Amino acid sequence: MRKRYWVVLGFIGAVTGLWAWNSSLIAGPSSNGKLEFIAHRGLHQTFHREGLTNQTCTAERILPPSHDYLENTPESTNAAIEMGADIVEIDIAPTMDNKLAVFHDWTLDCRTNGTGPIRDKMMADLRQLDVGYGYTADDGKTFPFRGKFVGQLYELSEFIERVQPSDAKLLINFKSDDPEEAKLLLDYFENDPKLNQMTIAVYGGARPVAETIAKRPDLGGYSKQDTKACLLKYIALGWSGHVPEECHNKWVSVPANIAPAMWGWPHRLTQRLAEHNSRLVLLGPMDLTDIKSGTSGIDQLEQLGYIPENFDGYIWTNRLEVIKPALDAR
Repeated sequence: MRKRYWVVLGFIGAVTGLWAWNSSLIAGPSSNGKLEFIAHRGLHQTFHREGLTNQTCTAERILPPSHDYLENTPESTNAAIEMGADIVEIDIAPTMDNKLAVFHDWTLDCRTNGTGPIRDKMMADLRQLDVGYGYTADDGKTFPFRGKFVGQLYELSEFIERVQPSDAKLLINFKSDDPEEAKLLLDYFENDPKLNQMTIAVYGGARPVAETIAKRPDLGGYSKQDTKACLLKYIALGWSGHVPEECHNKWVSVPANIAPAMWGWPHRLTQRLAEHNSRLVLLGPMDLTDIKSGTSGIDQLEQLGYIPENFDGYIWTNRLEVIKPALDAR
């Protein structure tokens, strides 16, 4: 009987110690508590995600517009910065003449009045397109942006010239796994001091991300493979306070409904990552019944409860204009 007593007492002590070691109650935020926002695509037209696949033309399913900005334009980037975005995410795509265009899709067919893969086009031809051509919120009855964005598909350096202020921070997304895209971007860095200064991190395809960071270790970044490796190892070992090497020098993106299961959530986790030059990026909740559908951002007011007080990671959002004012007033 006495032996059982000591076993139970030891078990309770071990559980209590494990909880205390990973509790944020005795670990305050590692920053000044200011919320930091990543504006995915700047200010842009959002869309419903029902039945969404990699082949879905999202411009054909936008929600009724509440503003006049389109993704990956200097105007949407500047508006997001003015609204308080700490970082704005943009997408890059290579062209046939080895330029980098600021554009989201693999092909032109969905959003523009052009057709075919963007990598098969010359930059001069892309500049003539209407990037608002395909957007509709009513199944094609009306196209509210058609004719208003002609000539606004920019080469990366032209885009950067139009972004203000000069100390704005950008997160650049590689849309493919082609390491040649890293070489193109590194060439831009050498020739464009403003872009070099503005770029804080890269993400997307594993090979171009790895190639870029190998040459520019001062940049943050991550790929889906990096994130998966980090999360699996940390879930297995983080109870001890150990941060696996896969989580070092990375931006670690975590769905909001998964984050509370991470050892040390929230402040002890962000502190541990910071000690290894890493940052936590809080995404929107993932549908655990359909993992392949992925996740979006913190985009709905009902999702604000996922964000802890004094959270000191980044908040990823597609609706900065809705989420930031609500959090500022919280």
